[in-house]
Amino acid sequence: MDYGLIGEKLGHSYSKEIHEMLASYTYNIHPLSKDEFTPFMEKHEFKAINVTIPYKQKVIPFLDDIDDNAKAIGAVNTIVNKDGKLYGHNTDFTGFMYMLKKHNINVSGKKCVVLGDGGASKAVVAVLEKMGASEIIIVDIVKTEKAITYDECFKKHTDAKFIVNASPVGMYPRCDASPVDLKKFSQCEAVADVIYNPLETKLIAQAKELGMTGVNGLEMLVAQALYAVEFFLDTKLDEAKIDEVYQKIYNDKLNQQ
Repeated sequence: MDYGLIGEKLGHSYSKEIHEMLASYTYNIHPLSKDEFTPFMEKHEFKAINVTIPYKQKVIPFLDDIDDNAKAIGAVNTIVNKDGKLYGHNTDFTGFMYMLKKHNINVSGKKCVVLGDGGASKAVVAVLEKMGASEIIIVDIVKTEKAITYDECFKKHTDAKFIVNASPVGMYPRCDASPVDLKKFSQCEAVADVIYNPLETKLIAQAKELGMTGVNGLEMLVAQALYAVEFFLDTKLDEAKIDEVYQKIYNDKLNQQ
């Protein structure tokens, strides 16, 4: 495999279509069990790969160097093999930032709630910090040093202005699930979901019903892919390609429903 995606469960992925629209290489979807992961990374017989759940943090010990974004986040989603040395990057950061700017979502000076505490959450938090959020509340099923529980969130933080779902709740095939009931958050202005399959999660559908800005994760997926291609091929691409590919994928998937 020269180029592709590794992760544990990849049946929902659109990455092959997206990368092959953005570049001329063949892009392989390569699911790895936890037992297969270490031998794969030790051999590193690839030119460049993307990394998704649950390996964004687990790849780091195998890398020779990681860039500042990946260091700040503590997670890697893009790896380039240069002469046998592995270099890690995080394009989830730039992908999420693109999505916020595209939809004029301004988080400066606002309380934000981030649902989930995995690799995607870390990229989201880093972007919100960079864009000047006044307070960032991380919520997870289990209370940790950084994350509070959902019950605590509902008691203390229903005044949040922006909510991001960085958890897998609502992702295909469990599309009827939603991580929170947005009616609890009466001051919320906008909601983003990093999930891209289904095209509109239950959470985002409810956000729109309540008059909030609601954005699903497909644009972020396409944006982070474009930035990954730039690392893969050491080149610069026109950002206008993001919307072009997004529209094509969105319409193709909509017609398949």
